[in-house]
Amino acid sequence: MLLEEDLTQAIIGAAIEVHRVLGPGLLESLYEECLCHELALRKIPCRRQVELPIEYKGLKLGAGYRIDVVVANTVVVEVKAVERTLPVHEAQLLTYLRLSGLHVGLLLNFNVEVMKRGITRRVL
Repeated sequence: MLLEEDLTQAIIGAAIEVHRVLGPGLLESLYEECLCHELALRKIPCRRQVELPIEYKGLKLGAGYRIDVVVANTVVVEVKAVERTLPVHEAQLLTYLRLSGLHVGLLLNFNVEVMKRGITRRVL
């Protein structure tokens, strides 16, 4: 069984609905806002633009990073609207997982014709 399978399937369902209604070609921030609205309609808690403080050998560094969406304090969601996802986007997701201590992440690229092709799931 996949870690957080039910929750990630619910997030994917919400993303597919947002994509079905809006289609590709819009800004990431719009997809992020609409995804969170869709999750709220489904009574799935989420937070947007979650600060990810970085600590280096006892030195707390300013908020260098923000996670697009954290769902149910369990799943990191990185929202993209790019021609195609690149290895750097997956690396970004994995870094957010490592630094946040969470284990499951979704990279959702809304700039695709079929949303199913824009979904990448990663587990640390």
